[in-house]
Formats: sequence, C-alpha cells, structure tokens
Amino acid sequence: MLENYLNIITNMENYVDGILVVDANADIVYMHKFNEGLTPFAEKEAIGKNLFTVYPTMNPEESTVVKALRTGEETLAYEGTLTTAQGKSFKVIDDTFPIREDGKVIGAVCITHSPSRLQTMTSLNITADKEQTPKDLYTLSDIIGRSTPVQTLRQQIQRVSKTSSSLLIYGETGTGKEMVAQSVHSGSPRRGKPFITQNCAAIPATLLESIFFGAVKGSYTGAENHAGIFEVADGGTVFLDEINSMDMGLQAKLLRVLEEKKVTRIGSTESRDVDVRIIAAINRPPLECIKNGTLRADLFYRLGSVTLNIPPLRERQGDVGLLTKYFVDEYKAEMHKNIIGVSHDVMKIFQTYFWPGNVRELKNVIEGAFNLCDSTIIGIGDLPAYMLTDIEVDTLTAETPYGEQVLSFTGNLKDRLDAYEKTMIVRAIEDNKTLAAAAESLGISRQSLNQKLHKYDLSVKKGDMVLE
Repeated sequence: MLENYLNIITNMENYVDGILVVDANADIVYMHKFNEGLTPFAEKEAIGKNLFTVYPTMNPEESTVVKALRTGEETLAYEGTLTTAQGKSFKVIDDTFPIREDGKVIGAVCITHSPSRLQTMTSLNITADKEQTPKDLYTLSDIIGRSTPVQTLRQQIQRVSKTSSSLLIYGETGTGKEMVAQSVHSGSPRRGKPFITQNCAAIPATLLESIFFGAVKGSYTGAENHAGIFEVADGGTVFLDEINSMDMGLQAKLLRVLEEKKVTRIGSTESRDVDVRIIAAINRPPLECIKNGTLRADLFYRLGSVTLNIPPLRERQGDVGLLTKYFVDEYKAEMHKNIIGVSHDVMKIFQTYFWPGNVRELKNVIEGAFNLCDSTIIGIGDLPAYMLTDIEVDTLTAETPYGEQVLSFTGNLKDRLDAYEKTMIVRAIEDNKTLAAAAESLGISRQSLNQKLHKYDLSVKKGDMVLE
C-alpha cells in the first residue's frame, strides 16, 4: 500500500535535501539523502532495513519519525543531530508527517534540510529547471489516435496553446493528463520557458505552500530564502495535478495568484509579480468535486473557463490497434525481444475490454506480456488473468453440436489451448476452497497446478483461499 505514495513523495526531491520514507514498523521503503557519509549503507542497501539499524545512535524517544508512527502527529522545523556509527555528527532540520490510509497510519515521511546547504541546493535546482527545453516534453505529435474524440482533442490543444489563459484538464486516471498539459506548453509561445509539474495529492498543506510560494529567511526555524515554483516558472507554465486533493485554504491562495498574478513568500509582506500559465488537472468530474467539497467553486469557475476533457480509452476503441502497435514497438526496442505484435484473438479481447485504467493500463498489459511471451506474437496466455475473467463468457466460448463449450477464437492452436487451460484454472480456483481441491477438480497434481499458476502468472490471495 505504501508504495502507491512513492511517486508523489519523490516529486519533492527538487525542493529538499533528503527524504526518508518508512512503513508502520519503521522499516525503510525509500531513502534519498543529501550526505553520502550519513550512514554506512548506500541508499539501495538501506531499503528494507529498520530505521534504527541504519541510524544506530538514534534515540527512539526523540525521533520525529517514531512520534509520527505512534501518535499520528506531524513535526515541523525540528532541529536535530544525526550521528553515524563512526561517531560523525550532522546538523539537520526536518519536517515529519504521518502517511495515512483509511484513517490508519501506514508509514511516515521525513523531509530533511541541511542548514548549510539549503540555499545552494535551491539555487542549483532553479538553474536546472530554467534550462529545461521542449525536447524533454511531450508535443501534439505524441498524442496517438485517429478516432473522432482524439482528433477533437488535438484541435482543441492547438487552439488553447496560442493563449495564456488558465486551463483545467479533466480525465480519468491513466488517460494522459500530463501529456496533454505538456503538449499545450510545447505548442505555446512559452515553450522556451520552464514547465514545472507538481502533484498536489498526499502532500501536507504546510509543505505544499512552501513549494508553491517559497519562504524568506527566519520565517520558521532553519528557513532560508528560496523561491517557490511560481517564481521559478516565471514566463512559463505550472501544471498542478490532482488539484482536487489540495487543501481548501491553499486553493483560496491559488485563486489569488490567478487573479492578481502575484505571490508572497512565507514570512514576507512583499508581493512579487509572476507571469505563469496555470494548468490544473482533476480525475473526477468537476461538478462532483465541487459537490463533495474537494474543489472550490470559485476556483473551478476561474480555471474552468477553458476546459479540456480527455476521452477514456473505452470511448476511442478505434485507437486501440494504433496504441498497441506503438507500445509493442516501444518495448521491442527497450527489451530487445523479437516480438512483432499480438495475435488476432488478443486484439479481439483488447477491442472489447472496458479498460478501466485507460491507456496506462494498456501500456502496462503489453509490458507484462513482453515479460512472459516466448514467441514472436503475444498470445492470450501472456495476458493477465483478470482480463480473461472480466470478459463475457459468450465472447470466449461457443457451443458445439454436442452441447460442449469450446473456445471460439480463430487464432493459432497454442493461443486456443493456452486460453482454454488458463480459463479452466481460473474457474477451478474460484469454485474451490483450496488449491489441492482445485487441482483435484482439474485432474492434475498440486505440483502441476503450481507450475501452471507460474506459467500464466496467476496469483492467489491468502485471504481468498487456503494455500494447502
């Protein structure tokens, strides 16, 4: 569960000196440290080790991480000292926050600043951001599709790219909202200026405000002068993803930036002019977000004057073939495997599947198939099991004159046999309480069933079946 938050947390690396993420047992799941001599372990070696193994001199009673895990309380601007096993000490300033899921603390993240290096690191990151070029970003040509919804979207992107109006993008998870945002920037007069992305989900409001607006020296313990992303992106574009996850108070401050085109650093009374285009994205319908209290109505009306709706993949099934070929070619080059496409029956499944995860899910399915496929063509046996169980039985089977159910696919023999065997195994597992019983119903040994589970990449949750 905790790994789901790492993509969000690691987006903060440009704004801090060190990040430490632990699970509920204080075992390290991610580490990015500013000083290589701080621990006897390399970053990758520290993963999986307990916090007190990596920092053996740390006092549990003084640890802000332990406090977050035990009490669920955050700690801001804590000044402390870390000492290595060799006795070398480092002064640090850290902010520590609990990570919650369904109201339960499942881990903690500690964001660390080195007092002596905060200004240097900020300056280096700002320079790197300003050197960003459109070559690093998606453009309109990267949006693949011939369907009417995609052609309409491409035309809309071309039009809105010519202006500097704020923009709201709505699309389900996996539809490519950041690709659209980057394409708008790449086609605009701002393309030579910075494009900065910030995911607004799961980041505490106090930290996000500092990232947005910057701070002045002395505004809080250990604070140094540093610019926020709106200043850094001056002349360019800021893309705020999952804006409906942002604290409502911070949404009000963002609205003022949109209206006044000025920002005020934390601890300062001086306003600074900024010229940025703000592109925001949400993965739920805007009016639904307003109704459930996750998006301010006034912010929506300010942003939503120009709105782009990205169609889900199920509404552009005519593009599935093009996208499949694109991803096959991409992974063929990346994995150096001689796979040239998918079978007729796999394409039949792709074109009738609902695709709840949209284009991202299609890409992940093809990546997984590349790992399993031992032929030049991806077959049904290379697909994840859930795709077969979600397909209507009528599309998988046909009845012979003798009343017998058989696969109706018209692909090669290997595809048909693999699909039939895989489907039978999935149904046997669903119909029996243990794997031993499932194997007996199939007329095979438990060892053979284990081999077939591995062959078809099928997994059985312990809560769903007794593994005996």
